[in-house]
Amino acid sequence: MAFASASACPHCRLAELCLPYGLHHEAVAQLATAVKSQRLLQADEYVYRQGGDGLYWYAVKSGSFRSFMADSDGFEQTVGFYLPGEIMGLDALQHGRFSCSVVALETAAVCEVPVARLQELCTEIPGLQMQMMRILGKEIASDHEQIVLLGHRSAKERVATFLLMLSRRYGALGFSGTAFNLSMRRQDIANFLGLTIETVSRQLADLNRQGIIRIRQRNVEISDLALLTLIVESCALWRSA
Repeated sequence: MAFASASACPHCRLAELCLPYGLHHEAVAQLATAVKSQRLLQADEYVYRQGGDGLYWYAVKSGSFRSFMADSDGFEQTVGFYLPGEIMGLDALQHGRFSCSVVALETAAVCEVPVARLQELCTEIPGLQMQMMRILGKEIASDHEQIVLLGHRSAKERVATFLLMLSRRYGALGFSGTAFNLSMRRQDIANFLGLTIETVSRQLADLNRQGIIRIRQRNVEISDLALLTLIVESCALWRSA
């Protein structure tokens, strides 16, 4: 489902996190004309599929998404999650085709931005190209964080790091960094972290029992952010010693 959104960018509360960041009001209004539509998706609905033509970038308007790659046997490897204000579709920049699939984790909405029109606007709008480079840099930094997350860490450290990363991302969106909805299924988190579902559930239960977090179904409240941070940072300090 799609609906018109020509004036969405100038009034969007996520503008400071998305493509309009740092642009003058007139430039933001011009950029808004490139937004083809806002698209509403239901849980488990695909935004795009692996191997498809990368004609659009997708800015997350609301909800959350899972990105994954599938091999010839159909095995899926979760490679990331997207939250509001973040851009999806950058993986198609190299070859013009998406290297992964993205599916909605809940009822969500995205803004569709044609890549060809975006490239044209880079020559018309001062600062837009720099903003696109900032978004690419953020994506690279996220990939580096993922490598650190999965590299030589215990199950407890992986789960703690995952929760801390979500806390910081939600905080950057202007939401609570200590109370948020864990929209990802346990099996998706386990797949992403390279753990079993049972291990993820056990580690979350242990953190809950220690009073570091409180879990009610998919709602997570970080009760002791300092201690959660210490679990992650002490790991990094110990391994660098």
